Amino acid sequence: MDSRDRDLALRLRSRHQDIVEPRTFELLGQEWDLLPGVYAPHLTPSAALYAEWLAYPTGGSFCEMGCGTGYLSVIAAQRGCVAVTALDISAAAVENTRRNAERHGVADRVTARCGDMFQPLTGDERFDLIFWNSNFVGASPGESPDELLDRAFFDPGYVAHAAFLGTVGRHLAPGGRVMLGFTDLGDPAMLGRIAAEHGWRPVTRRCAVGEYPDGELRYELIELLRS
Repeated sequence: MDSRDRDLALRLRSRHQDIVEPRTFELLGQEWDLLPGVYAPHLTPSAALYAEWLAYPTGGSFCEMGCGTGYLSVIAAQRGCVAVTALDISAAAVENTRRNAERHGVADRVTARCGDMFQPLTGDERFDLIFWNSNFVGASPGESPDELLDRAFFDPGYVAHAAFLGTVGRHLAPGGRVMLGFTDLGDPAMLGRIAAEHGWRPVTRRCAVGEYPDGELRYELIELLRS
């Protein structure tokens, strides 16, 4: 990652740190709750892209890793998933997701759990679709007052990616799919190496270039296939 890319990521983190009180935001024609310290999807174009790109398994199950506000889990329920599990290491994000599930009347189908990666799941839980808008920035964020918020953006050495790739297969239903949200701030070569070590092959399914106040990024929806 060059200095420009790291600076873009740090500026986006700074905009999140400016959010110090609960508020609401508009996305995809709906209003959502946002708590301080939670990744704010309306600050980048990727949120709307991923919401529209994903093929939600109607009548099936969906798991969102790193759910943040939970907007995507709510949309999955609205678009036909009968069982949605939202996971995040941040207790604020889990509470945020619960609020949005209640706000949009899908709390009976959306379960939010707090923990690191797949730790909150039981061994026999399987999903038809697992999605993670990953913390693809491989650089270190430097000093910061909010480590949990930093983990929404930064993954030095791709340690979190290795943990995800090493475990995700255990929670995939037969015929299920694994998807990653990624950008050109990430390291595709490192992702490919780690994926191969765990028996996966990343394939880009959708991509688009989007602009936000801090710059222009190429967003990708990557499917992980068994290698």
